[in-house]
Amino acid sequence: MQYLLDILPALLTGVLTTLKLFGLTLVLSIPLGLLVSFPLQSKFKPLKWIFDLYVLLMRGTPLLLQLIFVFYGLPLLHVVFDRFPAALLAFTLNYAAYFAEIFRGGFNTIPKGQFEASRMLKLSKGQTLKKIILPQVTKNVVPPMGNEIINLIKDSSLVYVLGLSDLLKAGQIAMQRDVTLVPLLAVGVVYIVLILLITALLKKIEAGFNYYQ
Repeated sequence: MQYLLDILPALLTGVLTTLKLFGLTLVLSIPLGLLVSFPLQSKFKPLKWIFDLYVLLMRGTPLLLQLIFVFYGLPLLHVVFDRFPAALLAFTLNYAAYFAEIFRGGFNTIPKGQFEASRMLKLSKGQTLKKIILPQVTKNVVPPMGNEIINLIKDSSLVYVLGLSDLLKAGQIAMQRDVTLVPLLAVGVVYIVLILLITALLKKIEAGFNYYQ
């Protein structure tokens, strides 16, 4: 127990980095994913192809490779980021692509008759989107987005490649210094607790949209 108390400050510092990356990625990638989902459904083919290519690149290549490219590759083009902004940019672009596909699928589940009915009610496109379509889309996308959000917590450990001291990195340092697996076991427990808390929150959010059934 005393050993866990000794390494606790380092683990908490790592948790803060993990949660900061997690929170900022969600704040940036969800709105970006929603915006990208619109050109993915565009009837203007060149625009659709451009965003389809973006989604293909983000989903078709490992996030680890994207992190390396942003931090180590972009400086070759004279575009330089510090470690945390580089990680945040890579995570945001990656997860926005996944969220965009989820939003696109959510929009496709909405019957076209609802758009026609809104026109008959003389609602503007903005009113239709805000009051009728988006609440239903949100309900439909919460479960698949929940899976990606949980993956985000685990993927945050990839920032070790940039030298950031996240939760896993803090555990690895303690393990190598003290030659014991106890820090990694503690890290595993922390990840499980975080995922349980996020899962519980997502279930509450999902339940809040039940009135659209």
